[in-house]
Amino acid sequence: MDYFNRQPRIGVLVTSSREGRVDCAVIGSARMLNEETVVVALGKNRSLAYLEENPHAVYAILEPGKGIMDWKGIRVYLRAKEIATSGMPLEEYKKQIANAIGEEAAKMIHAVVTFGVYEVRPIVDMGQGWEKSI
Repeated sequence: MDYFNRQPRIGVLVTSSREGRVDCAVIGSARMLNEETVVVALGKNRSLAYLEENPHAVYAILEPGKGIMDWKGIRVYLRAKEIATSGMPLEEYKKQIANAIGEEAAKMIHAVVTFGVYEVRPIVDMGQGWEKSI
């Protein structure tokens, strides 16, 4: 959780449509609430549309190193549990974003997605453990 929530950092949210079209978006709003829950604020965009079709996603955080084996980071495998486009979860998150970044950023938020975490893997693992995945 500390690594995931450390600032400044940016990660990449990867989603896929029902038909398998893939989207990859740079996201700075992701927060890990506990070891099993991640929350992400999204605009009305492709990532949100794909999550409405297919709840599975991956959030990756990368930190470059001198060589590829020195890179650090994680891949967090997620499943959307709730997509809030109105109500308390959305309004509360918008308030937090407005306080931290500003009103303009808060106005761009259309939804707050709550994910369950079902796997965490290092960014570089050279094929270790793939047979246990998903």
